[in-house]
Amino acid sequence: MDFLFAVAQPGQTGGGIVTFLPFILIMFIIYFLMIRPQTKRQKEKQAMRDNLKKGDKVITMGGIHGIIQGFKEKGKLVILKVDKNTNVNLSKTAIAGLTQHVSDEDLEQPA
Repeated sequence: MDFLFAVAQPGQTGGGIVTFLPFILIMFIIYFLMIRPQTKRQKEKQAMRDNLKKGDKVITMGGIHGIIQGFKEKGKLVILKVDKNTNVNLSKTAIAGLTQHVSDEDLEQPA
């Protein structure tokens, strides 16, 4: 069967790199439109979390608003004051951002 197909289309030879050019082009487009902006956003969010300090007003991924009261376990946990008598211990990664800078997009959990 392969022999018949090859005979039916004479003159077509392997194009080498030209054959893979559309795939390479698609990979570059995916990188610059999807992967690169996502890694930039992750770096910005990590920098924000590293620069948190006592007294910052933050919002968590779950939508809880509070004020940072302190840190535990070498800065891995955040003590968040939610109400007069209510403190919550959260992982630093649960912080979506500072209250004035958080958009609805930031509150969505990554799939």
